[in-house]
Amino acid sequence: MELRKDPITRSWVVVGHSESAEIPREPCPLCPGHEGGTRSILQFPSQGNWQVRVLPHFRPLYRIEGEPGRSAEGIYDRMSGVGAHEVVVDTPKHDEKMANETPEHVAQVLDAYARRIADLKRDPRFKYITVFKNEGANSGQEWPHSHSQITATTFVPRRVLYELRAARDWFRERDRCVFCDILRQEEKQEKRVVDTEANYVAFCPYASRVPFETWILPRHHNHEFETPGAEEFRSLGALMGRMLRRLPAIAHGYHMVLHTSPNARQTRGELADYWQTISDDYHWHIEIMPIVPTSEKSYVIKEVYFNALTPEEAAARLRQVNPNS
Repeated sequence: MELRKDPITRSWVVVGHSESAEIPREPCPLCPGHEGGTRSILQFPSQGNWQVRVLPHFRPLYRIEGEPGRSAEGIYDRMSGVGAHEVVVDTPKHDEKMANETPEHVAQVLDAYARRIADLKRDPRFKYITVFKNEGANSGQEWPHSHSQITATTFVPRRVLYELRAARDWFRERDRCVFCDILRQEEKQEKRVVDTEANYVAFCPYASRVPFETWILPRHHNHEFETPGAEEFRSLGALMGRMLRRLPAIAHGYHMVLHTSPNARQTRGELADYWQTISDDYHWHIEIMPIVPTSEKSYVIKEVYFNALTPEEAAARLRQVNPNS
């Protein structure tokens, strides 16, 4: 497989076939006792029966070995699929979901995210670390066993580049973080806020792309997810659990993505203009995109989103759902 760049949208696309063999879904390769020869990159606790485990993906999109080897093919850019692709097994229980775990257990999953992000950022080849979770029908999940995935790439995903550019420009004009401004207004108006916990706020964004889209932000400005600490992760885990427990009432599944700052070891190319103010202008956050059955038009046509449910209505309905029922 290799990476090819679209010169118009500036998106990198993985092209080609995986060289790895297909991994059977049965018996579940993520369950305890089925580890086989797969090494653990990280697990909690470090000894004995694990509760959270990180392992290399069985069929990785990106390979850790080698160099990007960026080259031109006429007007086009290409490079090898260098990177990392890991699986975070959220729980040893096959039928358990993250939504139903205790805040302490979810905090362990979040701690695993943070440790892997920090470790992968030590590799100067990698520009960006993405953490994402697909769960439920039509989500694209690879196994029914609850899991998340982590990728390290030699490029920054296009949507994150959009965020970086907007955050930098906002800061240049106003000397403030745009995410902090959004959060202050949402808490002041309250109509799109769904839930809060200690330092964290969950709300439906003003221009929600899909019904019930939800963001979770820390109130205290921080551009790096990997730095909050154990007690912060417990509070975040409690809020995440309540938000995810609301979703079955309105959705068949969801996509969840963590947006954090790029690798500060990368100061060239597309990131060269961002590092002077990024610690002040960027703000890590979690985006949850529910998969909602609808008879309306497609959510997206040529990247223009159509959302028949206003975020104000969505937030009101989510507040009415009891996360503890």
